[in-house]
Amino acid sequence: MAVIHHTTLSPTKLELLTTWLPTRPWHRGGAGAPGLAKSGGFRLDDPEGEVGIELMVVTDSSTPEPIAYLVPLSYRGAPLEGAEHALVGTTEHGVLGKRWAYDGCHDPAVVTELLSLIEGRAQAMAQSISDTPDHEVTRSYTGEPFPLHNLTPEPTDDEQGTRIAAPHGTTLHLHRVLTPVPENPPLPEQGAIGHVASGWSGPDGSRLRAVFAVLNPR
Repeated sequence: MAVIHHTTLSPTKLELLTTWLPTRPWHRGGAGAPGLAKSGGFRLDDPEGEVGIELMVVTDSSTPEPIAYLVPLSYRGAPLEGAEHALVGTTEHGVLGKRWAYDGCHDPAVVTELLSLIEGRAQAMAQSISDTPDHEVTRSYTGEPFPLHNLTPEPTDDEQGTRIAAPHGTTLHLHRVLTPVPENPPLPEQGAIGHVASGWSGPDGSRLRAVFAVLNPR
């Protein structure tokens, strides 16, 4: 189980994302810097205990209507070879020292554990509390067991989000801009063979919910 250190980060995650987020093709804000706040999310445990894995929801309130973004992140104690293009930034952790933060869609550890969560082999964990499952996260899967070793993600970003080729001829689609739905728990999209859904806090304190990622046949 990952240990959550309540300590300082310099620069903070939100400071890193304020610079990085507007460079993404799925960013919906204007030309100015976004006004970001952490709204929710959850963590996954790396079985090797080397990589921090977080699926963070941030809300940009600088736009006429607040926009919630899904941002999977990995935190590493050394650079990830071949992933310079996916680096969100580096930060100094008050306990662990220098950390390299990556767009998690490019990190094998993140994609492997997200697929394990969809399949039901991994447990979503609370974002800010050590050793505590997050029971708000729901998932489903109706396919064959995944062979998850030696997975090398090659994500594609566009205005609709991020797509990653997955085993068994499937595609993992991450909704980077989250659209709240009335169902609780949120239901998978028609035709999907797997999904992950959860909730986050709206600017007015309401609890919003959406599908975060779906697994579709190619």
